[in-house]
Amino acid sequence: MPSAAMPDGAMPGADLPVAEDDAPAATLRGVAVIADAVRRLPNQPGVYRMIDAKGDVLYVGKARSLKKRVTSYTRIAGQSNRIARMIQATASMEFVTTRTETEALLLEANLIKRLRPRFNVLLRDDKSFPYILIRRDHPAPQILKHRGARSTPGDYFGPFASAGAVGRTINALQKAFLIRSCTDAVYESRTRPCLLHQIKRCAAPCTGEISLDDYGELVREARDFLAGRSAAIRDDLAQAMVAASDDLDFERAAIYRDRLAALAHVTSHQGINPQGVEEADVFAVHQEGGQTAIQVFFFRTGQNWGNRAYFPKADASLEAGEVLESFLAQFYDDKDVPRLLLLSTPLPEQELLQNALSEKAGRRVEVAVPQRGAKHDLVDHALTNAREALGRRLAETSSQGRLIEGLAEVFGLEKPPRRIEVYDNSHIMGTGAVGAMIVAGPEGFVKKEYRKFNIRSKEITPGDDFGMMREVMTRRFSRLVREAGPRPEESEDGAVEAASDAVGPWPDLVLVDGGAGQLAAARAILEELGIAGDVAMVGVAKGVDRDAGREEFHVPGRTPFRLPVRDPVLYFIQRLRDEAHRFAIGSHRARRAREFTANPLDEIAGIGPTRKRALLHRFGTAKAIGRAGVDDLMQVDGISESLAKVIFDHFHDRAD
Repeated sequence: MPSAAMPDGAMPGADLPVAEDDAPAATLRGVAVIADAVRRLPNQPGVYRMIDAKGDVLYVGKARSLKKRVTSYTRIAGQSNRIARMIQATASMEFVTTRTETEALLLEANLIKRLRPRFNVLLRDDKSFPYILIRRDHPAPQILKHRGARSTPGDYFGPFASAGAVGRTINALQKAFLIRSCTDAVYESRTRPCLLHQIKRCAAPCTGEISLDDYGELVREARDFLAGRSAAIRDDLAQAMVAASDDLDFERAAIYRDRLAALAHVTSHQGINPQGVEEADVFAVHQEGGQTAIQVFFFRTGQNWGNRAYFPKADASLEAGEVLESFLAQFYDDKDVPRLLLLSTPLPEQELLQNALSEKAGRRVEVAVPQRGAKHDLVDHALTNAREALGRRLAETSSQGRLIEGLAEVFGLEKPPRRIEVYDNSHIMGTGAVGAMIVAGPEGFVKKEYRKFNIRSKEITPGDDFGMMREVMTRRFSRLVREAGPRPEESEDGAVEAASDAVGPWPDLVLVDGGAGQLAAARAILEELGIAGDVAMVGVAKGVDRDAGREEFHVPGRTPFRLPVRDPVLYFIQRLRDEAHRFAIGSHRARRAREFTANPLDEIAGIGPTRKRALLHRFGTAKAIGRAGVDDLMQVDGISESLAKVIFDHFHDRAD
């Protein structure tokens, strides 16, 4: 049974059961839908989906026997309030049979991540983990940070808990092994060593400061170190340092000394010591205040490669083991599985999960709850971190909740907003114009909901902030109405049905960076779309002399006003505005950098990275390529006569 599904009977820790005599008519309709589906179900493993009247998936579950599992939902007595609500909302069901229950578990995890049903345990913040990649497709391999699909030939080492951990490790490895981090284009264009060689972080194979054979030996040592053979590498470097010193070659001895120091820096920052653990992920779960925290530590090649805290969306009635089991199935849906998983608490179907992960990995995976020894110490350390992470989150959420309540009081909102959107624009004299939207909610900034808008309209006068705001608002809310539909109505108890995302798609409050003019431009767009009454809007003007603390607030139907200088709500609004400004500035700078570094060759169909590199290697610059004739262009590897004519015509047309 999936960890987020209902067992036969009451769920441990669930709400009070619903008596069958008191079942509302909607629940009985849901039961009828389920009972009708049961008649056509086989006694086979599979996955089922419960769907509401709008076609949204409410819940995804797996079963050893679809018929038996789904039948259990037709009995109202003994169900928790959560399950009763799910049955009540069910308007249809869909099914997929599988050969085994392990296949069903893997399919269930994949569907939950893709469909994000609101009654399942949902893994939040599931961006890919960074890895270190040492490439194998170049005579002088490059070391770099990598995320995503492993399409580049090379050796991947990880996962690391954060991009910062990867960056620090790469910096130390560059000092220890002098491996280049520059791109191939930079490598090919160098005529003299760069600054990294001067500060002893690159051996400079690009200019022949080291032979490719000797550079390859450095790369081999780096691979061995990352693969866990660090002790042998340190011993070799120590012996080489002593030999150089005995030969009175103190300069070479100093190089080995610095490399040893860099390796010591890597290993000394590993945190806890994973004795006897070569490859494992450690998971610890802690519940408090109706929330769950899961802390994961990554150990590879006997080294601690960082940790990260997760806060999955789960019903408060679910026990720690149930949440952790569903979390793990989703966590490894698109990640490599290590040979060992160490857990802080047993899982309801631990053996089934172990078999499913083994099948996915193509080798044996052990899932264990250690009771003593070094492995238990690792789990205990992770549990301490999970407890502390959840404590910090609860404190931050409480503080955030009080600020949001104050925000609702200041702006006269009926209730505290769950989703706050803040808009800002950034440009330089109208060039590289970018609009930005940031989102905040009860738990802080929701960065996965941030959006940037490259201003596209040719009719906007450069520097016209009102025009930019109109374009941003038009694009944002037109798409919202098109994709999310009308704003959801409140239910009888006054609560809006929560979407799978905690903050939902519709904003409860929109803050616009600007005064009455900006606010009017934004509201005009909402009025055109017929949704002005659905969204509260406030303009935040910078006030006299643009001083922080003297902001003036513009609310439709009210006289502009200010807040006391030391009001916590004012600080909160300033923080929201500053975050929007930071995001807008960053997006603008990124766009400007892309425009500055754009190469005319990028606009020519048929010129990819390889041909572009070959052209630049031969001619040096795009301007020189533009002056070359067809015959000259044909001398470059990969450039045919027809492609040479395309390149020549491209630059000739530009010159005209």
